[in-house]
Amino acid sequence: MEGQCPGNDRWKFAALGSRQMERLFLEYFHCPPTYVDLRLRADVAPSSGFFRFGPDLICYGQLSSGRTQRKPSGTLEDVFSRAHVEKSTVYLPFDLDEVIENLRYERYSVVTPKPVLRSFARSAGRKTYYAVRPLLPISVRKHLQRAALRGWDKKQFPNWPVDHTVDRLFDQMMSSVIRANSGERVPFIWFWPDGLPSCSIMTHDVETAAGRDFCETVMDLDDSFGLKSSFQLIPEGRYELTEDFLEVLRRRGFEINVHDLNHDGNLFQDREEFLRRVARINAYGKRFQAAGYRSGVLYRNLDWYDAFDYSYDMSVPNVGHLDPQPGGCCTAKPYFIGNILEIPVVATQDYTLFHILGQYSIDLWERQIESTLDHNGLISFIVHPDYLIEKRGRDVYVELLACLARRRDQSKTWFALPRELNDWWRNRNEMRLVKEGASWRIDGRNKHRARIAYASLEGNRVVYTLEKEFHPHVPPAAPAAPTSRHPPHHLEGCCIST
Repeated sequence: MEGQCPGNDRWKFAALGSRQMERLFLEYFHCPPTYVDLRLRADVAPSSGFFRFGPDLICYGQLSSGRTQRKPSGTLEDVFSRAHVEKSTVYLPFDLDEVIENLRYERYSVVTPKPVLRSFARSAGRKTYYAVRPLLPISVRKHLQRAALRGWDKKQFPNWPVDHTVDRLFDQMMSSVIRANSGERVPFIWFWPDGLPSCSIMTHDVETAAGRDFCETVMDLDDSFGLKSSFQLIPEGRYELTEDFLEVLRRRGFEINVHDLNHDGNLFQDREEFLRRVARINAYGKRFQAAGYRSGVLYRNLDWYDAFDYSYDMSVPNVGHLDPQPGGCCTAKPYFIGNILEIPVVATQDYTLFHILGQYSIDLWERQIESTLDHNGLISFIVHPDYLIEKRGRDVYVELLACLARRRDQSKTWFALPRELNDWWRNRNEMRLVKEGASWRIDGRNKHRARIAYASLEGNRVVYTLEKEFHPHVPPAAPAAPTSRHPPHHLEGCCIST
């Protein structure tokens, strides 16, 4: 069914000129609000659907002009030409905040066809599967999962292996904002500390007692490359967690987070049962001194997240074609779900790489790393100690660690613990740019690690450049801050009028 803009009497009212459309743009860039005026030109239709904004950006939401489609496949109407600049204002045919949140919160997934595995996950056999799953050999599990995931590679949306729709949409908006400011470059607070172009984190979900017992070997591997990681532990049912074991992780400088309650796949099946379980999950967070949480099998219901007593979550994939719950947040940068910071899972999981795709190399991981670097994003990994016990899996992991260490040493990425990333993103969220004469300075906690960047246009390309001359009270980075270029090719031949 198509969503078509009907007569005005059926349109949903949207206040013309409402400044709410700027909220997420300002939260993303942290540029001065005086540069930004994003407005909805007219009321939007009541139905939501898929549309294009440029030839290769698929969005989901309501339109003030044009037709939407219920599915992301097929011919989608391109509404890029309906966006335009008048004086200092950018007018759009959709509510930017709504479209961004539809993607980050996976609200588009409620109308997309449900694959076999999701249907199975809601069937009577679901509980049986997860009850016997720990007893099933990998050779059996992978065949069941491959059959259930058949056709995943034909999905057009989200874009696999990494989807940057949210980030590219913000790039589009920044291009328009620059034009609305007569081509003047726009200052903003750079995404990562010390002017580094991207961020990497490593996380280890521990599924079995054998995996728990292999954690010390995994720590040795990480330490051999000078990389610290977090371990997500299942508090009930799977294995025993002694205080001695937890203390070894802490003493060696690794992070501990909570991984579901018992990993039975049923956390989000019933609201009342969820609340009973989440009370115990929160209690384990205090016992483990954990700031972060991840759900088992990446099952999630973001509308229930207000019950979690955690600072951050790591349960939403960037693109979920190969997960039991499909979807994806379509961004490689953290974002807030209420008070919780969501740190998306960007890289393909090791189990999926080895046993679903049958690849024992880092080729796919390197593609994902380079893609996130090109978009100044976050590359986050889930690597299970359970699947590193086998030597060939372990050899691939060592190759990945060497790859990440090289990029760190070349100042191409900030390698952080999840809690360090959480602290930085929250600090950055509170920072502000303050004008001092003809220059800018950053105010806020941890400002000595923040850098001022400028967005400008080279032809139809958005270019992000870090300020080389720092304010006297900000120590310079070492080595010199790199320059980041974003050439989103969909801006070529930009038809936004001025």
